[in-house]
This record gives sequence, C-alpha cells and structure tokens, in this order.
Amino acid sequence: MIQYRTEQLTVFQSLLYQTTSAVLKTDGAIVIVDPNWLPNEVLQIKEHVQLVRTNEPLYVIYTHSDFDHVIGSGVFPDATVIATEDLANHPDKEGIEREVAEFDQGYYLDRSYTPVFPEVDIKIDADGQILELGGLTLYFYKAPGHTKDSLFTIVQPLGLFLSGDYLSDVEFPFISSSYQDYVATISKAEKIFQQHSIKMHVPGHGSMTKDVVEMLERLSFSKYYLEELATNPESLRKVCQAKYRFYNGIKEMHEENIRKASDEQ
Repeated sequence: MIQYRTEQLTVFQSLLYQTTSAVLKTDGAIVIVDPNWLPNEVLQIKEHVQLVRTNEPLYVIYTHSDFDHVIGSGVFPDATVIATEDLANHPDKEGIEREVAEFDQGYYLDRSYTPVFPEVDIKIDADGQILELGGLTLYFYKAPGHTKDSLFTIVQPLGLFLSGDYLSDVEFPFISSSYQDYVATISKAEKIFQQHSIKMHVPGHGSMTKDVVEMLERLSFSKYYLEELATNPESLRKVCQAKYRFYNGIKEMHEENIRKASDEQ
C-alpha cells in the first residue's frame, strides 16, 4: 500500500513486517530506496516509477543487505546502485540470494524479474559523503550495528532521513552485527539530528513521520533500550512487551540482543 505521497516523495509499505520502500522524484532524477517485498508489491513500485518517469536517470539505494531489503534487486536493471562499500564487499552474496530463493519457494511465489545481489556502482565508504542528484543533495553515513553494511541517508532540501532498520516504531533495535557498533550508530543518529534539519523520517519498518517529537522519541527509546539491554534486560523485556504489539513475533530477537550485549561487555 501507499503510506504517504507528495509530488516528490512516495512511501510504500509492504504487508510483510511493515517494510517500507521510498521513491523520490525530481526533474533530474528518480531515487528508489529498498524496493521490496512480495512480487505484486515490487510490481506496484515499478509501475509507479514508470508512471512518473520521463527520461530521468534511475538510482536505487540499498540501506543494508538483509534479504528483505535487496529482494527487489533486478527489477530496475538500468538503475545506478548506491550502497555502502561493506555491502558491495559482502562476504556471502550467494547466501543472500539463497534466502530470497528459499522465501519464494516456501510461498510458491513467481517474480517477473530475477532477484540478484546488488552490484554497487556508487560505494559509500565515509561519513558525510555527498551526492548531488537532480536538485537533491544526499548525505550518507555508515551505520553499522543492525548489519555491518547499514547506511543512513539524509536528503536535502526535503529534510528527509532514511534510516534503514533503525528508529522504527514497530521494532526495538535488532542487533544482527555488533552491540557496540549499534550504540555508536545511535550516537551518530543523535548528531545527525543536530547537524541537519530533519523534517521527515522513513524507517525500514513501520511508519514514516513528520513529527519531530516522534522522531526524537524513537531515538531516545533506542538509547534507553541499548542501555537497559546491558544492565537490566529482564525489566526491559516487560517494557517491550507493553510497547510493541508484535512483540511475540520478535521476542527471540530480544533474547539474541541480550546475548550480544553480554558477549561484548
């Protein structure tokens, strides 16, 4: 479904895990972020791009390498791909492709394109890297913690923060890579809010928001979660049960987070 739409920004949300995909349209470029999940949902994004596109060049940003976020790779073969250098150098690209294939096999899904691990054209290897696209200025920041290859993108002058799988309203932090890296990345996100005028936030899962108070509350809870994870995980479990309506579906990730935080202390 379409969660949010303006002349320049359309935010799609999948039925699965409330996963988002964003499409930015300017006179000089179209930027697509994480086209995903189900075949008909990817097709809807493709049809939207075909509808709004004239002759603008296409760019696709992948926020990280989790298979649900790269599952649309292959549907825009003429796009220039932007992602972190770490994603470009992922050590198990075939493993990610297998996850996509196993998902589609498990649910008898046919796709009109062949999903492949993205080949990255523009590699982000440093914080503050800038790219000018069609009247937009994109600022990139490496964001390890959820995955090693995660990426933050700030789009100006829209004031848009594309955070990938951070700062969600439906998920507590998922630490797939490193607890200490996640702590550092949330500290980086706090500095981003101080350095940039942020007016809109699109997380990888959940709801986009234009409410700055809501954005800062999401940031504050992530900091609180990480602190309590290392010192008071039992109490934190009860807080998460009350806060997240899908907690029973994601509680195993909380237990894994506890183990990662303990191992890195």
